[in-house]
Amino acid sequence: MKTALTIAGSDSSGGAGIQADIKTMTMLGVYAMSAITALTAQNTMGVRAISTVTPKFLEQQLDAIFEDIPPDAVKIGMVSSAELIKTIAQKLEFYDAKNIVVDPVMVATSGAKLIDDNAVETLKKFLFPLATVITPNIPEAEILSNTKIKSAEDMTRAAQIIFESYGCAVLCKGGHSLNEANDILYSADGVEIFTGKRIKTSNTHGTGCTLSSAVAAGLAKNLSLSESIQHAKEYISGALSFGLNLGKGSGPMNHAFLLK
Repeated sequence: MKTALTIAGSDSSGGAGIQADIKTMTMLGVYAMSAITALTAQNTMGVRAISTVTPKFLEQQLDAIFEDIPPDAVKIGMVSSAELIKTIAQKLEFYDAKNIVVDPVMVATSGAKLIDDNAVETLKKFLFPLATVITPNIPEAEILSNTKIKSAEDMTRAAQIIFESYGCAVLCKGGHSLNEANDILYSADGVEIFTGKRIKTSNTHGTGCTLSSAVAAGLAKNLSLSESIQHAKEYISGALSFGLNLGKGSGPMNHAFLLK
């Protein structure tokens, strides 16, 4: 059985973070493992508190995983400090990890800040060059490219700037604020557009975590990056369409919709 590792924060409400990652990877047929970067006290209405693990403990988690069950793909989500980012980068290089998907989580759907300022620069310097693909949403792509995104052309330009700056493929996600949920992949092979229909729902908690985990699951199963993204978009569309009506805020998706 193919395996995948999520390195991310824990969401106590179960809709995002490692909980969403594990659900996604499992539903897509890979064995999911996790290394927790932080505990969060949160629900559908927002983040109340964050408790970050020490770099030493994260290092021990990663050693325990790679020494026993080496992952076929790695997804990296919320990492809130520069020290933790450096630890992850060092271990991924040491173990020669493959199929690395980086979701540059900076701000929660609720608007809460999830990463400190110094960590952003460390993320760009140490993790992006190791990534197979990074998956920024529009606000994140604006920060990383230092440009404003108001159109599909702007998305492509921002993705190109990020690609040329860090050498990794970039999947710029359009669902955050543009009319349709179209994503743009900029890679060494050029530009590819993945179309998607916007689904009218307020239950979108954990969409970014889910998409990046689904891409990692596809890569773990030896699908191409393009195939992995297409399958991931189909999965997330189903999870949104067969949604749940839980919580008082931005509720979770139905990761188990395939079970019906």
